[in-house]
Amino acid sequence: MTSHPSPKRSRRHATASWLRSPLANQIKPPLVCIGLTLVLWQFLAQFNSEGFPGPIDVISETWDPYIIHPFFDDGGTSKGLALQLLISLQRVAVGYSLAAVVGIAAGLAIGLNRFLRRGFDPLIQVLRTVPPLAWLPISLLLFQQADTAAIFVIFITAIWPIVINTAVGITEIPQDYTNVARVLKLRKRSYLRDILMPATAPYVFTGLRIAIGLAWLAIVAAEMLKADGGIGFFIWDAYNAGGDTSTSQIILAIVVIGLVGLALDRLVGAVGKLVANGGN
Repeated sequence: MTSHPSPKRSRRHATASWLRSPLANQIKPPLVCIGLTLVLWQFLAQFNSEGFPGPIDVISETWDPYIIHPFFDDGGTSKGLALQLLISLQRVAVGYSLAAVVGIAAGLAIGLNRFLRRGFDPLIQVLRTVPPLAWLPISLLLFQQADTAAIFVIFITAIWPIVINTAVGITEIPQDYTNVARVLKLRKRSYLRDILMPATAPYVFTGLRIAIGLAWLAIVAAEMLKADGGIGFFIWDAYNAGGDTSTSQIILAIVVIGLVGLALDRLVGAVGKLVANGGN
């Protein structure tokens, strides 16, 4: 006589198997840690006399319209979070693209020429430490327009890691590669395509990945001080409004900024891996 497992036992076995699966093992640690953080935050919020909201209050106070209607547009600067994000992302796209083009070109020139490398190194080391907001008054004086000034702040903040990493990538090309190119008498175009670009691509994308984080940081800071839209402006506007839900709006915007920054970082990282693997 053969005994069959009961349906209840089969379901428990299937659940236990799923909890031990590789996917579940990847999800469980962040899920547990984030859950504990939210529970602790909610618990501590109960004892805050200033009325600092817990996560439940943040969601309930911003649910309508900021979460369920992210694309609302009441005219002027009264827009949903998604539209504010699009404004910021457009500025970042322009400033970051300019920084990538100019930075890679400058990095190539500096990496290939020892005179330029030694000449520009002190200037780059000084300028790359200047905080993004320190550039804002200069950019406003130069361009007299908040939009262009914000794009310039992104450009000047993001360009340095791209220049430095590109130049370092060129100097790290093994001497054997260069010797082989000389022996084979490769043309400049072949040298660039077959040796220089593959060897420097990991360094270039490391610089691009650092730069996208700095660009996102710079745009939020610049928009908080001088802009007529964007996620940074949204935070500053909510702070100045001083309403009952202002703190919840600011916290929601901070969470969104972090998630978008993470997505941008992963996107550039994925493109870098794709290029490094030759598109496979």
